[in-house]
Amino acid sequence: MTIHKEGYTSLALCILFIFIVNAVIQFYFPQAFALKWVVYILSFLLFVIILQFFRSPSISISTDETQVLCPADGKVVVIEEAEETEFLKDKRIQVSVFMSPVNVHINRNPISGVVTYFKYNPGKYLVAWHPKSSTENERTTIVIENHAGVSVLFRQIAGALARRIVWYVKEGDTVQQGEQFGFIKFGSRVDVFLPLGSAIKVAIGETVKGGRTILAELPAVAGVKVKEADTEKSIPVKTEKAVKKPASNKA
Repeated sequence: MTIHKEGYTSLALCILFIFIVNAVIQFYFPQAFALKWVVYILSFLLFVIILQFFRSPSISISTDETQVLCPADGKVVVIEEAEETEFLKDKRIQVSVFMSPVNVHINRNPISGVVTYFKYNPGKYLVAWHPKSSTENERTTIVIENHAGVSVLFRQIAGALARRIVWYVKEGDTVQQGEQFGFIKFGSRVDVFLPLGSAIKVAIGETVKGGRTILAELPAVAGVKVKEADTEKSIPVKTEKAVKKPASNKA
């Protein structure tokens, strides 16, 4: 396991803080052995927490133009039909993944293609599972269009603890499925907006892995067909708000 580049500064500050605190305790309370052991233990726990937060595990990624990969580690908290009002301006299937502080916080491209839209939006810091966090929190919105003309929109959303969103893409970039497109520091959320008719492969409450878990299979459009063997195993969309009248001819 390696440490992500976004963690270098945080780790350096953490080590400096631990050194200063321990030096102060040693200087002013040299005989307070119980206090020093408490500080040692807390210092170790803090270092481990920061270390695991910025971990960058090596993973094997299998690409498939008919599939949508999960963009982040976490838990699926939303699967529902929703109106995407910022760019696509139509109904989509929204799949949201909540990332807790213990998850890997690397974000990965769900599909390959060209970045046709990118925008950073400053905003609030509502808790990541709040329904309005998708439209009111600090966030980035990214749209990738694959070679078949299918667009997938996804958002990095800051939460109550996440106060910094990092991205590595811009409009016009050609990107590969599974490659890193960004990083969110501390608990947060990623929303993915899929074409109606997509076969959802995850369920609410399911634990997912960025770049490894298949979120969905895209509908057969623009000459691209979903593999029959996988289509037979497709899981219908099950949400708290049932999806009605899916329009599979919309991309």
